[in-house]
Amino acid sequence: MAAGGSAIRGSRVGAGPMGEQDRGFHADRIQVLYWCANGHELKPYFLSTIEPEEIPEQLDCPNCGLPAGRDKENPPSVAKLEPYKTHLAYVKERRTEQEAATLLDEALEQLRARRGRTSA
Repeated sequence: MAAGGSAIRGSRVGAGPMGEQDRGFHADRIQVLYWCANGHELKPYFLSTIEPEEIPEQLDCPNCGLPAGRDKENPPSVAKLEPYKTHLAYVKERRTEQEAATLLDEALEQLRARRGRTSA
């Protein structure tokens, strides 16, 4: 006698016929190939009725993050790798040296006034 198992070999509870009639029909689609500089191949699908100009020329590679293009021999390169910007770098983009000096002076005056000292 077989120990524990289904009466029908290879089936499980809830198993039924597998086919498009049960899962719905797939829309017509096309596959477009993209390659990144590291040689990763992407194969996304697009709706077959999409206009060719709406298909993106570049995608981000999910493996390495580099841009991927449709030309295998000439994948797109990274324009420029930007290092992580600090808070100070962002502030310097928004303020000139003169504005920074003015803001610093105002902040120091407020601080001295709170501490009970007068600015000299």
